[in-house]
Amino acid sequence: MQPEGLPSSIHSREMSSSSSSSSSSSFSRVNIVLVTVALLTVSWTSHAQLSSSFYDESCPGLADLVSTVVARAQLSDPRTPASLVRLHFHDCFVDGCDGSVLLDGSETIVSEKDAAPNKDSLRGFDVIDDIKSQVESECSGVVSCADILALAAEASVSLERWHHCQSGANKNLPSPIDTLDVLQSKFSAVGLDDTDLVTLSGAHTFGRAQCKILSSRLYNYSGTLSPDPSLDSSYLAILEENCPRGGVGTTLNNLDHATPDAFDNNYYYNLKNGQGLL
Repeated sequence: MQPEGLPSSIHSREMSSSSSSSSSSSFSRVNIVLVTVALLTVSWTSHAQLSSSFYDESCPGLADLVSTVVARAQLSDPRTPASLVRLHFHDCFVDGCDGSVLLDGSETIVSEKDAAPNKDSLRGFDVIDDIKSQVESECSGVVSCADILALAAEASVSLERWHHCQSGANKNLPSPIDTLDVLQSKFSAVGLDDTDLVTLSGAHTFGRAQCKILSSRLYNYSGTLSPDPSLDSSYLAILEENCPRGGVGTTLNNLDHATPDAFDNNYYYNLKNGQGLL
């Protein structure tokens, strides 16, 4: 997959920038996953415009700086790009792309970090902190945290080449156990349609998931006390070996068993072959 046609940096003018849907022509080209991730930085409610040259004068070299930090982090942890894309998505899906997912809880802040879909699950905060520190040393007080998240997500995909509230995150973020109807409803609530749902799901082509996320699918699918019948039998055996009944719930599994660290379109082929992890 070649992410051609995208600007070298994609970011919003405002901290309150949020997601806007845009359907692409064919989800079989993983390209549209990248495009949709980029479009998540467009405002749902405001009229702010994106500009790839917005920081050219106020913070020259910003996109290169972000890419360098992400690339360095990837060397020590191959999961970093997938974690940053997911972090940006979780920020945008709840009240827009405003960087609120970065806020720590306090006496006055009920943090999104502690919401059930995020707690002990979202990763990449240390990378964002590193980027923010370096950006501030170069252009103090210029680049918003929301834009840093967007740039980090863009850099994560490019490198592979191929209300700010806890209750809102708990209620609105998509879950791996949601039914199709529930997923469609959640996406529709933020202005995204079925094409967007299919496209963004394709971002699960890289990264890892813990055994506790899929244990019910292996041992008690829909309350049947049996595995999900749609799983390929050989793939099921691999998952059962890696995630034994009553085993360690934090053991990691590749979202894409074929090319686990590449941003490609294998996610869709895996689904068709009964080898989709989630």
